[in-house]
Amino acid sequence: MVEEWLESAMKQYNQASYDAREAYPAILQMPGKLLGNLIQWCLEALPDEILVGLDISSERQVRKEVSQAFAGLESRDDLFAGQGYTISEAQVVNRGNSMTVHHLPEEWTDEIFGAERGPRGGRFTHWLHTHPNAPAIPSGPDAAAAQWTEGVDLILGVEFSPAWGAPWVDGVEGERRMVAGNKRPEGEKGQSWFRQRMAREKRPVLGRAKTGHSIHGIELIAFHRSGVGVNILFVDENNLPYGWPFL
Repeated sequence: MVEEWLESAMKQYNQASYDAREAYPAILQMPGKLLGNLIQWCLEALPDEILVGLDISSERQVRKEVSQAFAGLESRDDLFAGQGYTISEAQVVNRGNSMTVHHLPEEWTDEIFGAERGPRGGRFTHWLHTHPNAPAIPSGPDAAAAQWTEGVDLILGVEFSPAWGAPWVDGVEGERRMVAGNKRPEGEKGQSWFRQRMAREKRPVLGRAKTGHSIHGIELIAFHRSGVGVNILFVDENNLPYGWPFL
């Protein structure tokens, strides 16, 4: 089970994914319960970012009716490894800053293929890393690391308070996709500490984490190493997208 506010947010996100299906060549399904875990892991690791290895299950294939409903004119079924299957496994493999988070500890590397697979010489199909109190927009190191990914790369951005060593990162340009909440207004960084605090306190609280943080916004994107975006769907225990069917 997932919290009610998060389930509602995933339904809205899935509807937006459906409405934008013509803009994406492929879909990737993520269990809703996993999203809740990822948010929790992100907050537990503050102020660091975390790198999470993701794998698929051969027993959780995307339902044919879902695949057909989200197919656009530019759809492909051979874009990335693990395409057509739902994410089933997630494991935190590293934590660090935006430069070091992408490098795997020795215990997670594949010694046979490590030299060929670069910093992502591990056994996972997809990779996700977090942007605590920052938009889910790829940086230069993010794009470089993605070149070694067999599947797709995902970025989870979580806006929260209190900041506790991870103040909001302002001035990042790029397309953003909100799972929950509204985009935070730009330009707060140059304001006084008091004005920034007042602005934070006015932000609606979507939910509260076990760490004690208030959650104000969640963003999630997925992209292939070629640079194209991948459409994310959140699914329930029956492997159906939250909010299914869509109009």
